[in-house]
Amino acid sequence: MIAGAVFDVDGTLLDSMSIWDTVGADYLRSIGFEPKENLNEVFKDMSLDQAARYYQTEYGVTLSVEEITAGVNALLEDFYRHRAALKLGAGELVRELSRRGVKLCVATATDRYLVEAALERCGVLSCFGRIFTCGEVGHGKNEPHIFEAALRFLGTVREETLVFDDALYAVRTAKKAGFPVAAVYDSHEKGRDEVRALADVYLENLAQLDKLRELLPA
Repeated sequence: MIAGAVFDVDGTLLDSMSIWDTVGADYLRSIGFEPKENLNEVFKDMSLDQAARYYQTEYGVTLSVEEITAGVNALLEDFYRHRAALKLGAGELVRELSRRGVKLCVATATDRYLVEAALERCGVLSCFGRIFTCGEVGHGKNEPHIFEAALRFLGTVREETLVFDDALYAVRTAKKAGFPVAAVYDSHEKGRDEVRALADVYLENLAQLDKLRELLPA
């Protein structure tokens, strides 16, 4: 039975991956640099801090990591505050898990204030005991640190702590670290076949509560 759950945000709880398709290039252009091809592919496995350091090393941006992340977030803020929507079934799922006594938290690469604004507006922020961000933890999801921090907070057994994520690299990390994974379909993830093969449960959408019933407390 599952006693705890760790939720990704972008592509899992929120239908928000489209904003990330262009923000990296948009930010570079806003500070006078022309982005190279496939920038979005380069960034897809990175935290925002890692992307900022990439701007410094690959483009010669002389701004600090903090200044770069603030600039990127400024381009994202309107979307998260006013437009980012929950994916199908997300609200119902987290409320049902909370009702059943499952402890919930968030593990995300997006900065805290953006996530809090979106989840509060969508009416689900109160379901989560804490939000963990890659920036605050100091590691991206290509390493297990954020999942380990979430586990310590929840105080649940690793094998009873379900990670919800849509991204292949995060699913790989969570599985390698010994967590059960509920992978969530998102059209932006190109490695969906491998995601499906790795996951303990694969959800085409979060309304498929029946696929989780055997894992959940009554």
